[in-house]
Amino acid sequence: MTIELGARADGVRQANLSTLLGLVHAAGPRSRSALTQATGLNRSTIAALVGELVDRGLVVETDPVGVARVGRPSPMVAASRDVVAYAVNPEIDAVTVGVVGLDGVVRSRVRRETDGVPTAEGAAAIAASVIEGLRVDSPGVVEVGVGLAVPGLVRADGGLVRLAPHLGWVDEPFAELVAEATGLPARAANDASAAAVAEGRFGAGRGVDDLVFLNGGASGVGGGVLVGGEPLVGSGGYAGEIGHTLVNSVGRLCHCGATGCLETEVGQAALLAATGLDRSQADELAAALAASAPGSEARVEVHRQVDQLSIALRNVVNVFDPSLIVLGGFLGSLLAAEPERLLSGVTVQALPGSADDLRIVRAELGADRLTIGAAELAFARLLADPAGARLP
Repeated sequence: MTIELGARADGVRQANLSTLLGLVHAAGPRSRSALTQATGLNRSTIAALVGELVDRGLVVETDPVGVARVGRPSPMVAASRDVVAYAVNPEIDAVTVGVVGLDGVVRSRVRRETDGVPTAEGAAAIAASVIEGLRVDSPGVVEVGVGLAVPGLVRADGGLVRLAPHLGWVDEPFAELVAEATGLPARAANDASAAAVAEGRFGAGRGVDDLVFLNGGASGVGGGVLVGGEPLVGSGGYAGEIGHTLVNSVGRLCHCGATGCLETEVGQAALLAATGLDRSQADELAAALAASAPGSEARVEVHRQVDQLSIALRNVVNVFDPSLIVLGGFLGSLLAAEPERLLSGVTVQALPGSADDLRIVRAELGADRLTIGAAELAFARLLADPAGARLP
């Protein structure tokens, strides 16, 4: 079953429905009384709005568990886990596809390895094949669409992949290819920007409106920025490329053509080499760095990379004034190994004021981050206009 977005409700009702659905989507199940307090709407209005969302199959109501008090307890309202979005993440050696419920929980995830770097057409075909199999395994779900988290520059309209250097994609209409292959609406975004939304709504940044997320992986460093709780996309959709911040004016040449970019000076490969690990052991990196002895090759490399990362984060703080910086992947491992060195390196160099109450934390969602972030792309229109959804 597929949700189609059609005629809009009146503005006030639409906004109220969107607010309620957004609350239970991001914050989890809440009682009607809690929704009344959170929104300032009266009880009868909340009851009517929740009833409409229930009728549309977007939320479910249950009796609270373990409540013992006089009078009728306030029903719990939860986003429906059976309203789902598919999430697709093309990589240099695989295409990963997941299913995420409107409750924000990853129901399943499949990684389909490839013989080489997939083309856009090949990745779309793999995604469609995996989605078909997931449909068989999950009969009766209501499909919203497909979100695509791509390691590259994606146009603001969510359709064209302008450049994905590690995949070798240039001007690929990836969302259109996936939509044609699956029969579902599809929308793409940069993978780190999608992950920033996921960490902001469901992970380390929950409850924080202004944050910067950076992730370090085998292919480089990506970033995303949330301002007022919403992703900063820029005029063309390409904002947040913090991996290409200058940190060393006499550094190495980056694949982008510049010199001394963050992702050329700070990298997972050098950390693995210094600890004697190979790429297949990347999950062991954090423990190896934390256990490295003072003066060892690994600790010297950690200090070098932390100091370079501090320069980039100083720039981030001065430009965006975030209250929180979230680090994922091997960047999170650097933070865990030298938290005080990194924080002091940033705050000493940043302008007074912006760095006064800054926090730097590790990402929390792990492997779910890209899956949830991609799914949020597909859920966006439904969350903005629940009343415009028509169920076949």
